[in-house]
Amino acid sequence: MSKEQERADAGAVRADLVRRVAAIEWRSSPARLIDEIDQIRRIARANGMLPALVVAQQLERALARGDHGPIVHAWLGMLGEAVASERQDAAASDTFAAACQVRFVA
Repeated sequence: MSKEQERADAGAVRADLVRRVAAIEWRSSPARLIDEIDQIRRIARANGMLPALVVAQQLERALARGDHGPIVHAWLGMLGEAVASERQDAAASDTFAAACQVRFVA
């Protein structure tokens, strides 16, 4: 596969995940949210999108803790930022993980 094709494929995956995140209704039931986030996490993992993967994992933990309402909306915003990030490497992943800790856990 050529570099050009790889970039096109990565762009298509990113566009799909951006659409999926935008379509999530944050007022949905926790079970539905968990399923949707799980799908996004799996796609991110399969495509090496490390920031999206780490934020999706953090969001799954938040939902498991019982977080709901506006805080979930904020988590989805962070997930959208991670998916749309031009950088999908380990350093960017670490940055998003730290941002999650500061923004949502502290």
